[in-house]
Amino acid sequence: MKIVVLDGYTLCPGDLQWDALMKLGEVTVYDRTPPEAVRERIRDAEAILTNKTVVTGECMRGCPSLRYVGVLATGYNVVDVRSAQELGVVVTNVPAYSTQAVVQHAMALLLADMSRVAQYDALVKAGRWAASRDFCFYADPMQEIAGKTMGIVGFGHIGQAMARAAQGMGMRVIVNTAHPRAEMTQFVSREELWAQSDVITLHCPLTEATRGIINAETIAQMKDGVRVINTARGPLVDGEAMASALRAGKVACYMADVMTEEPPRGDDPLLCAPNTILTPHVAWAPRQTRERLLNVAVENLRAFLAGTPRNVVKG
Repeated sequence: MKIVVLDGYTLCPGDLQWDALMKLGEVTVYDRTPPEAVRERIRDAEAILTNKTVVTGECMRGCPSLRYVGVLATGYNVVDVRSAQELGVVVTNVPAYSTQAVVQHAMALLLADMSRVAQYDALVKAGRWAASRDFCFYADPMQEIAGKTMGIVGFGHIGQAMARAAQGMGMRVIVNTAHPRAEMTQFVSREELWAQSDVITLHCPLTEATRGIINAETIAQMKDGVRVINTARGPLVDGEAMASALRAGKVACYMADVMTEEPPRGDDPLLCAPNTILTPHVAWAPRQTRERLLNVAVENLRAFLAGTPRNVVKG
């Protein structure tokens, strides 16, 4: 079997190996693939693996040997799944591999904001503590998260784990999801979630229904001083509307590990907006997490070759 990995660098930047995958066929790994090179690189492939490189229906229709597309992520919006089904191409993803890592990162963003960790670290290193007349000094107001309400949009593996983490720190949790199913959690309409939440965290997939769910209209329904966390997908949030809300003080802090375009344009409005904490799509990237992802991706392909495909996604 001819196997092509379109963008292997972010998964394996040198600390992991492709050995297990290479046992399944003839493997070509590209660190990155520009859009104009996708069709040529997968033209003769029977199986391809992609993380963020877009695989369109047009590309797949030009690849008569193609039988399998493995997404090296949980979200699979980079693949035209409907066209794949029409062509008889199986598409798989890797669910739940990053649950704990993403929750860890989302909580780190929130705690960094509420406890002002980076700000105080910088002040200490600038000599403010050494110059203090007291054993401590106050320069940047902090807040407790206990007692605040966290609104979670989306309640898959990550959303559920986020709820447990928030409850463990004394927060009240409310959830909006299309499939309510968990105990000890209050499910509400999206409008109620906007209105009641002190902190809103996004853990839903990017679909046409969820694209831009946080926009000028929905922000207006939120509490003054709300905090918003996005470790899901950048286009869930209208960047212009969020930047405007940050400048106006409507949103106290926007914490995101994802952007509408990745890497972001230099003129992205969120890059110069006040009160943001932005990280470069690394919530999924601890070594242990990436190793788990790679192992599951290989097993997905192995199961497909054995005639028992698993983690198959539908359009």
